[in-house]
Amino acid sequence: MSGLPLARVAPPPRAITLDLDDTLWAVAPTLVEAERVLGGWLAEHTPATAARLDAEVRAAIRRRLVAEHPGRAHDMSWLRRESLRHAMTEFGDDPRLADDAFEVFLAARQRVTFFDDVLPVLERWAGRYRLVAVTNGNADVERVGLGRYFSAAVNAHVFGCAKPDPRLFHEACRLAGVEPEATLHIGDDPELDVVAARRAGLQAAWLRRPQFAHRHPADACGEHAHGCFEDLHALDAALAAR
Repeated sequence: MSGLPLARVAPPPRAITLDLDDTLWAVAPTLVEAERVLGGWLAEHTPATAARLDAEVRAAIRRRLVAEHPGRAHDMSWLRRESLRHAMTEFGDDPRLADDAFEVFLAARQRVTFFDDVLPVLERWAGRYRLVAVTNGNADVERVGLGRYFSAAVNAHVFGCAKPDPRLFHEACRLAGVEPEATLHIGDDPELDVVAARRAGLQAAWLRRPQFAHRHPADACGEHAHGCFEDLHALDAALAAR
């Protein structure tokens, strides 16, 4: 699917909502580095936990937490903090240090590397549209350095539910002051971003960056997407052509 179908969508968007992780930056290297920074902190302050808290243990603790608190499954920050608290308790360290450990991780998690197209395109869009971030993760547009472009952000862990729940998209539209049918959502995930946004009544464009193209077949969105684009420049050009 090219960018051409976007030009035939009515009405033209007056607001744009944007996913963050793997849409504006690659999240995997960010999380790897944040885990490395957290590991260094744990080694210094909670050595017993640092020695035992590998990926398998973290996953097992998280599964238990989700099973015990299904209503918090959307809250990445809570899960991370409580996983640390459980690990520290289980391995004999002071669980009161979990809050400090989480803040170390969260600060490192905000140190992202934007894709090359992000800043120039957001600069243009901020003057033409109301921009709202919509994310299931715990990145913060202010802390990552994009706050000047966005009028608002809807984070799953703050709002209380996660994509694909339509309430997240409707809240973004409310904050933008624009009805869903005049709002374009952009994201990398065909289900959580494209299909979910369309079901919530928004327009939707799939950002299928080449480095992530292997994750989903080219037709993963079916007929839901109003366009499929390899970068924001191509999407910007399609919007400008309307």
